Amino acid sequence: MAQVLSIEKLTKNYGKIKAVNQLSLEVEEGSVFGLLGPNGSGKTTTLGVILDVIKKTSGNYTWFGKASSSETRKKIGAILEVPAFYPYLSARRNLRIIAKIKQKGEDRIDNVLAQVGLIDRADDPFRTYSLGMKQRLAVGASLLSDPPVMILDEPTNGLDPQGIAEIRKLILQIAEQGKTILMASHILDEVQKVCTHFAVLKKGSKIYSGSVEEALNAGKSIEIAARDMKQLRTVIREFRHLHQMNEEKDVIVLHLNGHADAHDLNAYLIEQGIVLNHLAIRKGNLEQKFLKILAEANDQTP
Repeated sequence: MAQVLSIEKLTKNYGKIKAVNQLSLEVEEGSVFGLLGPNGSGKTTTLGVILDVIKKTSGNYTWFGKASSSETRKKIGAILEVPAFYPYLSARRNLRIIAKIKQKGEDRIDNVLAQVGLIDRADDPFRTYSLGMKQRLAVGASLLSDPPVMILDEPTNGLDPQGIAEIRKLILQIAEQGKTILMASHILDEVQKVCTHFAVLKKGSKIYSGSVEEALNAGKSIEIAARDMKQLRTVIREFRHLHQMNEEKDVIVLHLNGHADAHDLNAYLIEQGIVLNHLAIRKGNLEQKFLKILAEANDQTP
């Protein structure tokens, strides 16, 4: 896949504070990339630098294989802070003003309002909107120029559960159109549900980067049960791909090593004369992986 964004050893200092420290990342075309980390980890500063809002201290970054410029920025739709709209104007009139500022025609306004689910409220004053609706209008404003890349900084921050679900659905719909999305968040559940790849930042430094699917599979386990649990317990200990075994109420929970999966496990048990009456796969979750990443990073800290 083509690289949309490439960051190499990016650093931003505020006096003695390293807000971003030697950060290197690559974001592929069509991916939904999450920058994950607590407040103060450098997420927003990183987004500000690559959008040329904040001046870097050192390092490099390129968009679409080229140095950042006014031309590359035209291909990026971004929401960094709470967007400013005229409260007494309607969504449609606000977008007309933004289209004029961006030197774009008004032909996409209704399409964008429909895409973000506001076409039925297009002529209502902005001040009557819920927080979720205001955030969706902000996304709509960034979509006016139909950019191939979207940058979202904490897009669900401060929203109620319904608003979070609406923004999540909207992000997934935008991604399905083939757009590349770079999203900063401190909410693990949101990253797990919408992102294809993620990086974990801690005090300005990257401590992990990879795909969400790989992270979830790394924590995958298999739960099994049979009529004769004592025999199952004895036989399973001899399975050569067994990495870890734990017992819970009425089931045995296994972690396998190598490339072994539930099919291999079941085949082995059948060879041993054991027929399972329960087999289920438990997917890992990003919280488990995140906590493990942080623990390993703490162990490596001098």
